[in-house]
Amino acid sequence: MNLIRWSPFGEISLLQNEMNRLFDSALHGWPVETPNAAINWSPAADVYESETELVVHVDLPGIDPKMVDARVENNVLSIRGERRFKEKYEKETFHRVERSHGVFTRSFARATAVDASKIRATYEAGVLTITLPKAENAKPKRIQIAAAA
Repeated sequence: MNLIRWSPFGEISLLQNEMNRLFDSALHGWPVETPNAAINWSPAADVYESETELVVHVDLPGIDPKMVDARVENNVLSIRGERRFKEKYEKETFHRVERSHGVFTRSFARATAVDASKIRATYEAGVLTITLPKAENAKPKRIQIAAAA
């Protein structure tokens, strides 16, 4: 059985992220003041944990990886970037514009200590994958129990 230190602020941060995502998705598609105004949007993400690492997958199709900044500070993984609208077409020729453009930010609070020197990030087929190896002291360890005679 693992002992887990409860941090109320970690749960509040997760709640804030979920509420931000809820409001972002509820307001998605509402008209903006000008036709070419950049709107805030939030790319979809999956986060999972194994015994040795935390992995974050973020959908960023059509975004140049050079336009993405990922960093870990104070137990928070932050991903920022921008999807630019390519204005090589006349605006009048568009029948529909559904893809979000503009600046985005995603932040994920981590409850587990990671080894910052071994963090890896790859970008393949429009998906950014960030792998955060757990620090040695955060990995589960099996305790050998000696039987009393």
